[in-house]
Amino acid sequence: MPGRVPMDDPPGRLEAVEAIHALRRAVITENLLDAKVQLLVHFGQLVVLGHAELATCRATTARQAGATPTELVGVVETALFVSGMPAYSLGISVLSNLFAEDPSPRGGTAAAILPPIEQGVSHERPNDR
Repeated sequence: MPGRVPMDDPPGRLEAVEAIHALRRAVITENLLDAKVQLLVHFGQLVVLGHAELATCRATTARQAGATPTELVGVVETALFVSGMPAYSLGISVLSNLFAEDPSPRGGTAAAILPPIEQGVSHERPNDR
C-alpha cells in the first residue's frame, strides 16, 4: 500500500518508531506543564511559525482543554515580541475566526475582546501560501 512503511524492512526501523513514541511520551504526556498550558505553548509556536491552519487546530484544542479567550489573546500578544506584527496579525485573525464560531460561556461572543481587523488586510505569512 502506498505511503506505508514496511515495519520489517529496513532493519532497525521498529526500534526508531518505538523511540519516537517514548520521546513523545516523555516530553508531552509526562511533561511538567499541564495539557492546557502545553496547548497554549503549541499555539504560540505555530503562530510564530506562520502556520494558520495548525494554529487554529491548537487554539480549538486549547479551548477544549479550558483555555480562556484572554489567555489565547495573551499568547498572541507575546508572539508580537517574538516574531513581530505578522505573527500578531495572524494570531488575531485565527482567534477572530475561532471566536466568531465560539460563543463565550458568559454570554455574547469571545470576539468582543479582540481588536478590530481591517478589511482587506492580508494576515498570511509566506509559508501559508
